[in-house]
Amino acid sequence: MIQDLIDLNADLGEGFGRWTLTDDEALLSVVTSANVACGFHAGDPSVMRRVCDLAAARGVRIGAQVSYRDLAGFGRRAMDVPADELAAEVAYQIGALRVFAEAAGAEVAYVKPHGALYNRTVHDAEQAGAVVAGVRLAGGSLPVLGLPGSRLLAAAADAGLTPVPEAFADRAYTPRGTLVPRSEPNAVVCDEDAVVRRSVAFAVERAVDTVDGTRVAVAARSLCLHGDTPGAARLAVRVRHALEEAGVKVGAFA
Repeated sequence: MIQDLIDLNADLGEGFGRWTLTDDEALLSVVTSANVACGFHAGDPSVMRRVCDLAAARGVRIGAQVSYRDLAGFGRRAMDVPADELAAEVAYQIGALRVFAEAAGAEVAYVKPHGALYNRTVHDAEQAGAVVAGVRLAGGSLPVLGLPGSRLLAAAADAGLTPVPEAFADRAYTPRGTLVPRSEPNAVVCDEDAVVRRSVAFAVERAVDTVDGTRVAVAARSLCLHGDTPGAARLAVRVRHALEEAGVKVGAFA
């Protein structure tokens, strides 16, 4: 069954000072939602402002990609942060991005955790609840992106927020429908043709082949392409073209 509408999101603004990682301008010409780093794993005020300006000019929805406070580890190191502190840090990041989104004539439309925080909230109810508490603290009722079946999406729904399940075109999956940890071999799918095929499978078949060759159901409303993958912009163009060729409408969920 072909999904009526699927969102394409990418992690953007992942630079700091003179250091840049993502090709923001090229990706913003393809994706429909931008997960903007809010300064805790990457990004700084100038980067955040520039990406918000570019996204607003292209009609791309702006999302706050919140993280553990871990610039040195790019937000991918496991950390233990007290729930109250984590909620405050999530709200702080959303608030910082909101300033630049509104200055660009747009708004922060959703929230998505990054890296270690994203993976932690799949199973950890306390950390998931803290992220949701941070979203509520920041004001409004922003949708929350997360892995299907995660504690994060359950907590968001319980709090009256909109849970948005997402899939990862360039990440390997376990038979349980979770992501293969980056510490393990072949966690990232590097073959571009495979990424394109998997993207179409997510939208059309709502399923993906796992690392052991089995197939697992993944019902996702948004599809993520990592902006730090080599050739990400070129790959994003291929993915969007393949989705549209398969009869899938690509558009923002928020």
